[in-house]
Amino acid sequence: MTNNQVFYRKWRPTRFDEVAGQDHITKTLKRAVVSDRVAHAYLFNGPRGVGKTSTARILAKALNADTTPDGEPIADSDVSRAIDNGSFLDLIEIDAASNRRIDDIRDIRENTKFQATSGGYKVYIIDEVHNLTTEAFNALLKTLEEPPPNIVMILATTEASSLPLTVVSRCQRFDFKRLSNEDVINRLIEICDAEEIETEPAVLEMIA
Repeated sequence: MTNNQVFYRKWRPTRFDEVAGQDHITKTLKRAVVSDRVAHAYLFNGPRGVGKTSTARILAKALNADTTPDGEPIADSDVSRAIDNGSFLDLIEIDAASNRRIDDIRDIRENTKFQATSGGYKVYIIDEVHNLTTEAFNALLKTLEEPPPNIVMILATTEASSLPLTVVSRCQRFDFKRLSNEDVINRLIEICDAEEIETEPAVLEMIA
């Protein structure tokens, strides 16, 4: 990693065990990977900044890269590196805040007809999915009702209550919890130690 890389990119979680405060979710996902019982659609709901998109990317790694016996993706594999640097063709990320129309979702539906090119699964992450229009949700529902093989859709939102129940009911839902001060402080300690930054506990508590 380059020395001038901003911290939030450098220290973004790249493994399930690096996701702070969401063990109830990461352990379940690892078991699903190990047992080959991955759902075709997930709904990741929770406040901003708690690891929803990071967890979605790590799941995409675990589905396409070699994994450890407990379901963690191998960090130094070609797939993991490609996902980390944004060059993995079978991971498609969409920001629904700016791609919210029915035509945008129709493009996704057409794209799902093509199987993964470099990995075992083609993974779609639709962030801020609550921003989709009613027509776009109806188009998305058709894909969720008849999922193509080896396609995984991950819908991320801060407002699950705004989604149509028909969409929610076709997803395996995970509710990410707000991080506790202890979660934040422990992560800050790890980063400060790795970056050789000296600080005081009172300062970390203030930041948290």
